[in-house]
Amino acid sequence: MKRRIGGSVKLLVLILLMIAFSMTAPLIMAVCLGELAMVRSFIITMSAMSALALPVLLITGKQQIRFSASNGFILVFFSWVGACLLGAAPYFISRCVPGLADAVFESVSGFSTTGASIIADLDIMPRSLIFWRAETHWLGGMGMVVLTVALLPLLGVGGFRLIKAETTGPEKGRITPKITETAKLLWIMYVALTAVQTVLLRFAGMSVFDAVIHAFSTMATGGFSSHNENLAYFASPAIHWITIVFMLIASYNFSLLFHLLQRKFREVWNNSEGRAYLAIVAVSVIIITAALTIPAPGFEQQPEALSTFGGRVRGAFFYVASIVTTTGFTALDQNLWPPAAKAVLFILMLVGGCSGSTAGGVKVIRHVVLWKQCGNELRRIIYPRGVFSIRLNKKVGRKDVVYGVSGFIFLYFALAALGMIVVASTGLDLFSSLNTSLLAIGNIGLGLGKVNSAEAFHLFPAYVKWFLSFIMIAGRLELWTAVVFFSRDFWRSAL
Repeated sequence: MKRRIGGSVKLLVLILLMIAFSMTAPLIMAVCLGELAMVRSFIITMSAMSALALPVLLITGKQQIRFSASNGFILVFFSWVGACLLGAAPYFISRCVPGLADAVFESVSGFSTTGASIIADLDIMPRSLIFWRAETHWLGGMGMVVLTVALLPLLGVGGFRLIKAETTGPEKGRITPKITETAKLLWIMYVALTAVQTVLLRFAGMSVFDAVIHAFSTMATGGFSSHNENLAYFASPAIHWITIVFMLIASYNFSLLFHLLQRKFREVWNNSEGRAYLAIVAVSVIIITAALTIPAPGFEQQPEALSTFGGRVRGAFFYVASIVTTTGFTALDQNLWPPAAKAVLFILMLVGGCSGSTAGGVKVIRHVVLWKQCGNELRRIIYPRGVFSIRLNKKVGRKDVVYGVSGFIFLYFALAALGMIVVASTGLDLFSSLNTSLLAIGNIGLGLGKVNSAEAFHLFPAYVKWFLSFIMIAGRLELWTAVVFFSRDFWRSAL
């Protein structure tokens, strides 16, 4: 037991040390730009973490890292909590964000790739802090645990337990036989796609700084921008289309992307989740484009960007991609759209991207499982003695997958309902309260109703920000890894 605890603490400290030293890039930027407050903030944070890590690493020495499944859940959860608290330090120490609750909220929103913000005016913020803010997106997108597994081969066979604890969905395939090799390959793809998008955005008219910031946010499906107007700041169809494409890529299963590179087209086409995801995007775009084209009561005056058919298609694609991928970029005021278009966007908040991607939300695979199970129940009514099972990827699926998905869906909406009650306690209307809860637990960031701006989050009292921070982390870890700590049986097995 002592060896397991010591090994877990050692790994936790190593993860947080990597997060601390990832502040090197924004620190260099702060030095070059003469942002002295940020220089001090980054140096204090990195020095404090180093001072804390040194004695722990000396005590644990060459102790091997071994842990059980329960230790894996504990390690993953506290890694995310520790990273979010550490990431909040530069906001708080520099006083760019006034309160501790605000600083933690912004950091959690970054690492969880939610994209909700309490910063009302980004244009006055230090550029190095804006970079760190986007970097938290990028690190949290692929996951600090996946990064650790990729960089620390000393994990050995225990590595898959960490991946399993971080992503508890029904689809967790390995690209290669070894989990460390899979993690490295995922990060290579992640870095390569980020670099490609950065170059494309630069050629489309963005500055190098803006291109890096938005590439970080897009590939992490986060949504942080470097401007108050978000992507509306760039009145460029090319920039919007590049962002749309990479949002969809980032929310597609990375294993399927790897198979595409290997030209295993049949395996990609046979994937149930991949086909359902593309169908959802296509149908949603068609419905929203039709809703924007056909005049609706109170929507006779269309924004100039939607005055042409091409503009309406681009607007539909942009917001479908932004919400279903849980990225949360904005380019127009979607609250001014017709009710039918907003209804589709609201439904997409309940969908999410693919498993094995950087997207959050319920995930398409779970909807596929429930849809197939619904069909089985209808057949069972017609043929009471029949034996039916779901088929995923042209193969018979396990029954426990249905049970797991059902439990997850119940827990998801139970937490969303609790979040709605907490937010509504501030006096906000019910729809905006529900929307706020869903955008937090689904890591979406972009909402409908009154909570659709940074200032709205800033006005929430501290207790709401703390609660939203918790459900953002829970949503990023797909609930079970965070909620399991409230189980007495878990602590009995762990101890």
